[in-house]
Amino acid sequence: MSISNTTPLLDTIDSPADLRKLSTDQVKQVADELRQEMIDAVSVTGGHLGAGLGVVELTTAIHYTFNTPDDILIWDVGHQCYPHKILTERRDRIRTLRQGGGLSGFTKRSESPYDPFGAAHSSTSISAALGFAVASEFQGKDNRAIAVIGDGALSAGMAYEALNNAGARETDLVVILNDNEMSIAPPVGAMSAYLSRLVSSKPYRSIRHIGREVARKFPSSFEAMAKRAEGHMRGFMTGGTLFEEMGFYYVGPIDGHNLDHLLPVLKNVREVRGHGPILVHVVTTKGKGYAPAEASADRYHGVSKFDVGSGKQDKGSAKAPAYTKVFANALIDEAERDDRVVAITAAMPSGTGLNTFGDRFPERTFDVGIAEQHGVTFAAGMACEGMKPFCAIYSTFLQRAYDQVVHDVAIQNLPVRFIMDRAGAVGADGATHFGSFDLAYLGCLPNFVLMAPADEAELVHMVATMAQIDDAPSGLRYPRGEGIGVEMPKQGVPLELGKGRVMREGSSIAILSYGTRLEEALKAADELAARGLSATVADARFCKPLDEDLLRQLASHHEVLLTVEEGSIGGFASHVTKSLTHGGLLDGGLKFRPIFFEDVFVDQDKPEKQNDLMGVNASQMVEAALAALGRADEAAAPARA
Repeated sequence: MSISNTTPLLDTIDSPADLRKLSTDQVKQVADELRQEMIDAVSVTGGHLGAGLGVVELTTAIHYTFNTPDDILIWDVGHQCYPHKILTERRDRIRTLRQGGGLSGFTKRSESPYDPFGAAHSSTSISAALGFAVASEFQGKDNRAIAVIGDGALSAGMAYEALNNAGARETDLVVILNDNEMSIAPPVGAMSAYLSRLVSSKPYRSIRHIGREVARKFPSSFEAMAKRAEGHMRGFMTGGTLFEEMGFYYVGPIDGHNLDHLLPVLKNVREVRGHGPILVHVVTTKGKGYAPAEASADRYHGVSKFDVGSGKQDKGSAKAPAYTKVFANALIDEAERDDRVVAITAAMPSGTGLNTFGDRFPERTFDVGIAEQHGVTFAAGMACEGMKPFCAIYSTFLQRAYDQVVHDVAIQNLPVRFIMDRAGAVGADGATHFGSFDLAYLGCLPNFVLMAPADEAELVHMVATMAQIDDAPSGLRYPRGEGIGVEMPKQGVPLELGKGRVMREGSSIAILSYGTRLEEALKAADELAARGLSATVADARFCKPLDEDLLRQLASHHEVLLTVEEGSIGGFASHVTKSLTHGGLLDGGLKFRPIFFEDVFVDQDKPEKQNDLMGVNASQMVEAALAALGRADEAAAPARA
């Protein structure tokens, strides 16, 4: 093992077992070097920087104190796990973070035994850790289960369900609340205010007072351990906290960047057994230790590659406006002309573009926190009173509110407008954020109107269309990233519901595209033309209602019909198949080939590679058409010039 000049002690550590051989002073040095290493690594790969910087000392202290991986450590969301990965036998691969074939940007069970539970959506850690703890009880194991959850994640109902369940048991469980007063966006809600009051109003108590208090709940040996930590702990605080009312023994707040405070407390918590769940309240600063991050409004939550010295990010030059920005501007335009338009997001204002909308209409912008279920039903209530709620939630995040979409919106036929960003390939975020399923899980619901733009101009028109739908719920999906550079309309014009458009006329093969695969469909038509095959290309625009007339025209005048979409089985092609079969359009020999995402979860990579792996690029359309015509052997051969 080579030793560097900048991280000499960290270079000697391959696993937490090596870390646990060091002295306390050496652990402090490891934390300093770990921060340096993380900053340098993320400057190469991009990724979630601020969250990891905020937990460097906490990560080091947990692995130093607990016997991981035998002790179960679960990071909520997992975007703060880069320091954890460096310490747990993955430092040699840390510069492959979020790259194709590299390390995931989140915790992942298949990647390491130190990642016992995978995550990337928030507020699951306490539930999972309690499951591990109860299972250990049944199996007679003597290990601990530790959940680390941020204050932002405590805005989600699932966290309270888990706290309630854990507090009713006497299972040994450690919950570490990482309170940095910031999630991706400024925190919202009563819990954030409660934690702020708790930190600011509770006096730090003397160690003798602490000893007397803990003695009432813990064995005398624990009191002795607490006394030995005199001068190091900032306090075990009891009495009147929400967490104690829920059945937890509350410890804190503790300075999460001071190892003299963290280590004795975690050691004491580790050694206390048989007294039920404990919650350790740790106060940290997101972006800690890197000046550009500390100075940034979002503490460098998510960054592209950057220069370490200046903090300047290499974002490249945009060739076209991002779909997210186009949506935000289109919604602002609608809101300018209709004061019933309101916007709702679940802790993702910048990710969905609603930060821009909020700047213009702060009183009509609602960030409900990490509470998609509440957000959907909140929108339903507003719709009942004649407002026009646009509920902007990522495709994979809306999955968390599916019952509310069905029960509170669809059954009541309420005009809630769902905006699903990140529908389709998402690149570096991988399987947890890959928007594959919204077409299937919304398309099966009665009453829904579903649409998808082929480009950024169509997106503007579809926002205008949704604003006019007052008698049914509707959904609009678009992918992450930039548009294709088409001319933009000055104002959105509502589209006729259920009507597509023909983009190119042909005679032999028809390609019906839904969403942003249209550009690839046109490329496929060019390739087929080079092979002597004339192709029609059409843009469906709508999945529900489906353009039956267009479909009948395509099916009746072509030998082969392809559909292509950025979604899983059960999506757009399912609706087309129903129409074709019920209309007898397959009875005359039409060769129908649906193209949709392969039945797999996709790890992180560049979006174009992900789409290729999922089989929805132009080359796969050409292969499908040739195979349908019995010319599959030609697919590998280049087209003639």
